[in-house]
This record gives sequence, C-alpha cells and structure tokens, in this order.
Amino acid sequence: MAEQPNQPNPFADFTKMLERFKVPGVDLAALAESGRKDMEALVEANKATYQGLQALARKQTEMLTEAMSKIQDAAQRAAGPDKTPSDLAREAYHKTLTDMKELADIVRKSQAEALTKVTDRAIEHLQELKRMVQPK
Repeated sequence: MAEQPNQPNPFADFTKMLERFKVPGVDLAALAESGRKDMEALVEANKATYQGLQALARKQTEMLTEAMSKIQDAAQRAAGPDKTPSDLAREAYHKTLTDMKELADIVRKSQAEALTKVTDRAIEHLQELKRMVQPK
C-alpha cells in the first residue's frame, strides 16, 4: 500500500522515537517497518472483507428484486393453465438453492482473500523477525 502524498506517516515519528532507545542487536527501524507492514496487511484484509460484504449486499438486493418479480409473474400465471402450483414451487425451490450457493460462494471468496492477506503477512513477519535476531 503506497503512502498518500498529503498524509503524514505515523510510523516515521514512531521510528524516530525508537531510534532514541538504542538496543544492541535490534534493528528498531526494521521493527517499526515490520509493524507498518502488519497494519498494511490488516487494512488490505479489511478491504477484501468490505468488498465481499458489498458483493453480498448487491446479490441480496438482486435476489429480492427477482423474487418480487417472480411473485408478480406467479400471480399472473396462476390464472393460466401453463404451469401448476407445484411447478412454480419447484422452480422457486431450485432458484433459492442456486441463490444460496452463490451467496455462500461470495462469502467464502471474501473470507479466503482476507485470510490469505493476513497469512501472507504473518509469514513475511516471521521471516523479518528471523533476520532481525540473527547476529551481524
């Protein structure tokens, strides 16, 4: 995540403060950078989750609109001989199952993306810690 040009970097101030406390064998600047990357990974995971929730809300709105349209169609067709009430119920049941599967897929994809971002950062964090504690 790139730093915005007009936004202050809170980690720069934190890094400067840490540099005052020199600890032998510990790269405080690297530690602060690691913390910045942790926060960045959380922001990215939250973005993925938010986008998934938006997709879920859009799909639910689409499903409600379609359901209302089908209710109107069913009421009009109920007067006609082309489909029986059991045909209409079967169609509605299959459509509901398809929609539920699609909603579950949206949620699963969103959660997987968020978890991947956090997991990738955790692995990177462990590698950074290994490098920080190795003698120079």
